[in-house]
Amino acid sequence: MIAQFVQEHLNDDTARLILDRAKWPEIDIDLAVNCIESRRKLKGKVQEWYDNPGLIFPLKLSAEQCSSSATGTFKAAYAQSIFEQTRPTGTVESDHRMRLADLTGGYGVDSWSFSKVADKVLYCEMLSVLCDAARHNFAALGAINIQVENITVSTSCHPERSEGSPSQILSTFQPDIIYLDPARRSETGKKVFLIEECTPDVLTLKDELFTQSRNILLKLSPMADITMVCERLGKCCREVHVVAMGGECKELLIWMDREWSDEYTITAVELSSHPELQCHPERSEGSLRFTPSEEKSSATAIATKEDIAQAQFLFEPGKALMKAGAFNTLCQRFGLKKLGRSTHYYIIGKETPLSQLGKTYKIISQSSLDKRSIKAAGQSYPKSEVTARNIPMDTDTLRKKLGITSGDDAHIFGLKSDTAGNLLFVTSRV
Repeated sequence: MIAQFVQEHLNDDTARLILDRAKWPEIDIDLAVNCIESRRKLKGKVQEWYDNPGLIFPLKLSAEQCSSSATGTFKAAYAQSIFEQTRPTGTVESDHRMRLADLTGGYGVDSWSFSKVADKVLYCEMLSVLCDAARHNFAALGAINIQVENITVSTSCHPERSEGSPSQILSTFQPDIIYLDPARRSETGKKVFLIEECTPDVLTLKDELFTQSRNILLKLSPMADITMVCERLGKCCREVHVVAMGGECKELLIWMDREWSDEYTITAVELSSHPELQCHPERSEGSLRFTPSEEKSSATAIATKEDIAQAQFLFEPGKALMKAGAFNTLCQRFGLKKLGRSTHYYIIGKETPLSQLGKTYKIISQSSLDKRSIKAAGQSYPKSEVTARNIPMDTDTLRKKLGITSGDDAHIFGLKSDTAGNLLFVTSRV
């Protein structure tokens, strides 16, 4: 009944539905409105769920916070890669298949994604309303290998609450990988970013989690500081993935390996139409792997005036590369030259193999940034995109001085060079 009501009123004003609740005494209007608003948020994000009219979505906030299909698919493929690299010695797929425990279930998009590659998935969630929805939705989706448990992972259990320590929850399940996506809001609803402020507190739980599994896969806010996080988690940090999609950094994934004590790697990933391949950097042009020591030891190649004059292309790193901090590594590995130490744009003589990790622009013209060049560019390209970085004006101000509107005539950049001063580039997107 709820599902039919939701489908019939999917495009209605939800505020009006609440006011008119007396018209439908047999319908839980609050639940229906949450389902409608959640379903709208899932459109395009988890399209398979949006397209299934039989699914229930009781909490709008959970729809906002859940993973997308693309990031869920990436994490599932990454979990499979972790399992293959750490499969117990002497075992083969036929006698040991992956078991994964998701200790922060939420709406269950990640659990559902993991269920496509794992033999068994344990979904744990503290809110009973989400557990009830998950049981219903997993059954409707045919995900029969997911075990749903309404329980909170805690270090100190309360006798009157449904809580359990990692050992109590996981001892019989024996997962190969433990997955956590700690809630990044305090009890008052305020956003938090430090690991110990999230729920559950992975720093406190880490040692006990490692008694139950060799591998922990941790999802963190893209706002988290990579260096600080890895220092606090310790030498068990094996890999960091910075995952971006659609011009936005979506999440940080930390692979913690109980048996690892070497330096961790950082992989910048821009998700494309094949997210299942991009957890394997050697198989995808949409990712770049490096180590902090490589970045630290690599020299920053600053473009000279001559380099800039001869440049044919301008490269703008995407969100994943920017967050990962692979600035010097780009110079060292690919021969790119940076406009300035604080100007994260690179000039190159030919197209870069990193095109999927950023935007490449063909340079039409370049000149010093002054009134004359601004006037000329504005007259020649009246409908263009504009970007200003590290010059004495922001993007909106430069656009006003150019006197242009947004369009696809060109992309005009005002950028600071350490060697040539403030420059104006007129470019076209490759």
